[in-house]
Amino acid sequence: MGVESRYGLKFGYMDHGPRNLITFEKIIRATDAARDQDFPHVIVDCNTDIPDRTAAILMGGEDPVPQLVRSANTLAAAGADVLIMPCNTAHWFYDDLCLRTHLPVLHMLRLTADHLERTGVNAVGLLATDGTIQTGIYENLLSGRGIRVIKPDAPGQRRVMSAIYDGVKAGNLGAIDVAALRCTLDAMIAQGAECFVLGCTELPIVFAQCELPYPVADPTQILAEAAVSFASSSPAHKSVITDLNTALDGVAGKTGTVITAD
Repeated sequence: MGVESRYGLKFGYMDHGPRNLITFEKIIRATDAARDQDFPHVIVDCNTDIPDRTAAILMGGEDPVPQLVRSANTLAAAGADVLIMPCNTAHWFYDDLCLRTHLPVLHMLRLTADHLERTGVNAVGLLATDGTIQTGIYENLLSGRGIRVIKPDAPGQRRVMSAIYDGVKAGNLGAIDVAALRCTLDAMIAQGAECFVLGCTELPIVFAQCELPYPVADPTQILAEAAVSFASSSPAHKSVITDLNTALDGVAGKTGTVITAD
């Protein structure tokens, strides 16, 4: 007879490119495991057909929702109980996704905001794609918790975008202007940033590979730890699933579920 996993839920891992599977590694590292069966059951769909989220938000590019829903349906059919989505910018489409899937979805940005609130920080520097910056999604979540958000100036934002797209996404870390990026980060610290929210999946790679010695909040790490915690069979974790109609205070037409921090 085989040994069953100690986790009661199967996670569906929605991703949009192989370079971003680093969050899966973080789930592994966040698990206290002495044998294969000690890890949560994770089903991965690396859907490279998901269009660029920033292009969709800012330039009228192809809507990513149909492909996000396709991934959700693929994972549901494979037996997933809960979905995780490590792309920050994709969370702008979170509600649309939830309308089209019966599975609950961990909300990485809300988990990050809850984490920052618990740590007691007063101001953070937000590093993210132009799409995430322009939506104001992090600002809305953090300002509601009394946390000030400091963004890069225009040249600094171009440096962040270059590090993401010309560096990590292009597989060319040597293209990153580390000195210029440090200047951007130092300027944000001078404005009061106590730590940096790495609000794009590629940015933890940038900070690690470029050896940037700044305090950070890594949403993908926070998501990984929350996923491992939630995957346990504890009723306390299951109790954080709430009806999205209630969570959105009765907004018409919204269905599905939302998961926030325990």
